[in-house]
Amino acid sequence: MALLKRFLRSLPLLVLSPVLMALSAAALALADLAWAVAGRRREARDEAPRGGAASVVIPNWNGKDLLAKYLPAVVEALADNPANEVIVVDDGSTDGSAEFVRANFPGVRLVALERNQGFGGASNAGFSAAANDIVVLLNSDMRVERGFLAPLVEGFADPAVFAVSCQIFFSDPNRVREETGLTQGWWEDGGLRVRHRSDGEIRDLYPCFYGGGGSCAFDRRKFLEIGGFDHLFRPFYLEDTDLGYLAWKRGWKVLYQPRSVVWHEHRGTIGKKFSQGYIQSVLKKNFVLFCWKNIHEWRRLGSHFFFAWAGALVSVVFGDEPGRPNLGALGRAFVHLPGAVRSRWRARSLARIDDTEAFRRPLGGYFRDRFDPMPAAPGRPQVLFVSPYPICPPVHGGGVFMYQALRELARLTEVHVVELLDFDWQVPVNEELREFCASAEWIVRPSGKANGMGSVLPYAVREFTNADLEWLIHRQIYTRRIDVVQLEYTPLAQYREAYRRIASAIFEHDVYFQSIARGMEHMRGPLERLKARFEYLRALRYELRALPAFDQVQVCTQANRDYLLSYLPETAPRMRAGLRAGIDTSRYRFRPCGREPDTMLFLGSFRHDPNRVALDWFIGRILPAVLARRPEARLVVAGSDPPPAHAYADFGGRLEVLGYVDDVREPLDRYAVFVCPIRSGSGVRVKLLEAFASGMPVVSTTIGAEGLAAADGEFCRLADDPEGFADRVVAMLENEDAAAEMARRARAEVEANWDMAAITARLVESYRELVRERRA
Repeated sequence: MALLKRFLRSLPLLVLSPVLMALSAAALALADLAWAVAGRRREARDEAPRGGAASVVIPNWNGKDLLAKYLPAVVEALADNPANEVIVVDDGSTDGSAEFVRANFPGVRLVALERNQGFGGASNAGFSAAANDIVVLLNSDMRVERGFLAPLVEGFADPAVFAVSCQIFFSDPNRVREETGLTQGWWEDGGLRVRHRSDGEIRDLYPCFYGGGGSCAFDRRKFLEIGGFDHLFRPFYLEDTDLGYLAWKRGWKVLYQPRSVVWHEHRGTIGKKFSQGYIQSVLKKNFVLFCWKNIHEWRRLGSHFFFAWAGALVSVVFGDEPGRPNLGALGRAFVHLPGAVRSRWRARSLARIDDTEAFRRPLGGYFRDRFDPMPAAPGRPQVLFVSPYPICPPVHGGGVFMYQALRELARLTEVHVVELLDFDWQVPVNEELREFCASAEWIVRPSGKANGMGSVLPYAVREFTNADLEWLIHRQIYTRRIDVVQLEYTPLAQYREAYRRIASAIFEHDVYFQSIARGMEHMRGPLERLKARFEYLRALRYELRALPAFDQVQVCTQANRDYLLSYLPETAPRMRAGLRAGIDTSRYRFRPCGREPDTMLFLGSFRHDPNRVALDWFIGRILPAVLARRPEARLVVAGSDPPPAHAYADFGGRLEVLGYVDDVREPLDRYAVFVCPIRSGSGVRVKLLEAFASGMPVVSTTIGAEGLAAADGEFCRLADDPEGFADRVVAMLENEDAAAEMARRARAEVEANWDMAAITARLVESYRELVRERRA
């Protein structure tokens, strides 16, 4: 019945909406065409405000009680400078507000409007009346701290600054801080999205998307130059967002100043005067009008029309939702189409940059890249190292690479770590990074699987899509003055940005689509294979599109480089092997002899599926053949998240599952032969490097030893069939002298070509080259 009622109520607009959308799109297109022919771009004013005095403008509508409570603190905060002034704009109040101000605050200027003009109109009147170049706009229910003004004024030392926003708190500590002053805006599904961020690590001026209309300082001359608050958005909401976006497109800056603190005591003046239904209708209408006025890239505007109409149809079926357009919003926006066209013409005349750049500049990383002074060749680079996995403890091969690389990077650079953790208990463990890195920050990612099964993005990419991680990366780039962004693993390629002076590098721990392809034949059922094929196609598309955008793509081995270059030959100058895959050889005791007889070690994290497949194959096909010839032989399995021992056949105590071990060097130092029966995956096996460094003879498949050994017996024994693998394991168990001699050659290979200290020195030098090229 609810659906039927919504359908009948919406029927007229449902029929008319396609026509309204088509007419709106046509009107905007014609306006753009006319502007292209006859439009003229206006020169921008890039001058700092004169003097250090400020005018505080307080719009008021029937808020006498609020003025009585909070105006004295404002007057007191401005008393230090006689050139400061306080202006109350009474917006047609009927509660005696104007008379109250005249009688009780003779030092406050009163601008009394005969009729209500809404928040924007009243604010514009205050700006016109102000005597100073810096105007602070405050809601009537804002309580200011004594020293709130000076930090705001500091922000205008840069002549390109348009506005500086205060930090907002609520008096009630139990209230969620949905309003902080630190605003963020982005484009998603054909529309503008905005929010306030709460980030205690930002302690000084920082870019933001817009300055809140009730708690922000503006450059008055710039404010008037772009026309002030647009009447298009009457009676309220989004006027300040529109103004901030116009400023960014004008080439100016909007900043957040956390040292200027105000307290929003009531927050809800509009809610007391209007119903929630009316407020939502105005909000939805204004989000549509924002796009019609401000979005000039037709790629974005086309998606807006599609998603707006589709969202309105969804609202008919499933009901209204905040943030989603409805047919009423589209109809009300259409009524304002002539005004939107006029505003669009003006906005185009004011714009000096495009929409894409305007959405980028308020983000910390882009702001640093576009505006910060940077040395052409930093002596000790500032490196941001971003990992999708916990680095401590290093329970998997990639963790070992990252941990040991960070140890070396910390000696040669200022390295700052950002990582995603899986569980809260991992937080204290990763505190270790703060002992030797310049800084370390992390986010515990939410549990649950990534949605979007029909998405063209690979599951592994969606799994690590995290808005808080993106914010943290940008914040660290700005606050830590980063020169190089180092991303780990293919899924993090989504966080690569179009920087001009900051270098971006990615380490392909494995070639993701190659790893999927190799694993397909080991899938257990047709449905799993079908899902893997789909993921392979998505991964192929994603990886081949993402990698060419990087300044440097690091791969484990020359074999990985050759494989990727067969798809991306144009990336050859930027595709580098030999910069990341390695270990600190000095940490491993070399012991080629005196090991526990008749023992085999399998090592690996079982969160990595190729390890599970490899162990299944070894226990099912190879271990019985080894035990038939060496009945006393024993297999020891070490690694995190192992399968239970009872998952396999009973070998009479010949199979021991240790699980996670605190230090892998202990089993590497003890057992006789290392087995690596890996049959899928990509990259280089850290465990082989560790076994080589420890003096432990290795038997591996060719895929397992890819990039490390090509000839059987040179550094390790190689076999890809069960019989051959078993033969080589038995040979190593029986001939300790031959095994020890091979282990010595393997250790020498690691010391010569895979030692982390030498590798990282080359990596840092490559960072310097990238930065020099970017800033040339």
